[in-house]
Amino acid sequence: MNGPYQAGTPCWIDLMVPDQQAALDFYRDLFGWQGEIGPAETGGYSVCTLKGKPVAGIMRASNPDGTVPDPMPPTVWTTYLATDSIDSTLKSVTDAGGTVMMGPMDVMDLGRMAVVSDPTGAVVGLWQYGTFAGAGIVNEHGALIWNELSTGDTGAAAAFYSAVLPMGTAKSQMPGAEEYTEFTVAGRAIGGMMDLAAMPTGVPPHWLPYFAVDDVDSVQAAAVRAGGTVKAPAFDMAAGRMAVLADPQGGTFAVIAATAAEQPA
Repeated sequence: MNGPYQAGTPCWIDLMVPDQQAALDFYRDLFGWQGEIGPAETGGYSVCTLKGKPVAGIMRASNPDGTVPDPMPPTVWTTYLATDSIDSTLKSVTDAGGTVMMGPMDVMDLGRMAVVSDPTGAVVGLWQYGTFAGAGIVNEHGALIWNELSTGDTGAAAAFYSAVLPMGTAKSQMPGAEEYTEFTVAGRAIGGMMDLAAMPTGVPPHWLPYFAVDDVDSVQAAAVRAGGTVKAPAFDMAAGRMAVLADPQGGTFAVIAATAAEQPA
């Protein structure tokens, strides 16, 4: 990826964990990422890289004053959607029934960020680029390839995201996945949406990152050896072969070996 992402496109992901170094070690071994705990002025935030390009962030869960939260928040991956203006997008968020959970906040000269909740309860980040556009490599082994919203009200979610960002929705054109909803930006599929009814009881609304891998089964086995867990064992589906995994601290993510014809542009 070169240059900024179009508004509405997932552009970055990060993980908040109790043990930052353990997470860095796990994803280094699983995907080949490089990263270290960052400087104090950035709260220790780690920008992980692959082939020298930024792919994801990992940060230690902490209160604004640096103390350890009690209770500890759940370990989650956050998807960030690109926006050209944080302030105007946040106004649209509240106008459309969403909730601003954090921000807006300047991140040095890198950009501006906020975290919001959509009306169905799913949390998502917003990123307005400055000197940092987001993920510098995608759609390759170990890098982000897809982001998917699971929600209990797909109609309300579709209306919300189209109201706050230039995002549309369309039924998938993949054979065998005609009921799957895709988010689009400028006519291109940039993410997906599923009904929570397809999930186990008790799973909350959420955005899930997918990482491209060359061999789903071997990555699944490696995750288990490293202390991770399998949420959905490797299976074949319309877009390729995939699995849903969790790291040892509970951060859930999917891996997919996508068929070439179905990889996002």
